[in-house]
Amino acid sequence: QVQPVESGGGLVQVGDSLRLSCSPSGGTVNRGAMAWFRQAPGKEREFVSAVKGGSTYYSDSVKGRFTISKTSAKNTVDLQMNSLRPEDTALYFCAAGPTVITSEVRNPGAYQHWGQGTQVTVSS
Repeated sequence: QVQPVESGGGLVQVGDSLRLSCSPSGGTVNRGAMAWFRQAPGKEREFVSAVKGGSTYYSDSVKGRFTISKTSAKNTVDLQMNSLRPEDTALYFCAAGPTVITSEVRNPGAYQHWGQGTQVTVSS
């Protein structure tokens, strides 16, 4: 059973940076797609970023501020978040999708394995 494990959340100020990390226990970051989603209180889970093969994908709200990277040797996927805003406050989930196709990388329903989430809070 694949179990993504996230780390790196916390409480920061507006404009600060945070780096989230995810490792899919029992799986590999090189199969299918790995993604980050987030969910704020009272809102639906939304796509943040994904990596599939050598391609990366971002939501419009984080493009230019967040960077996703995959390190095969460590079997980890990181999300570097810069210039954080209060609206980035959410529970961030790592998802593993061994069978995700390119057209579905932004669809949470396409991912089979989910982590427990790590909280990111941006204070103004």
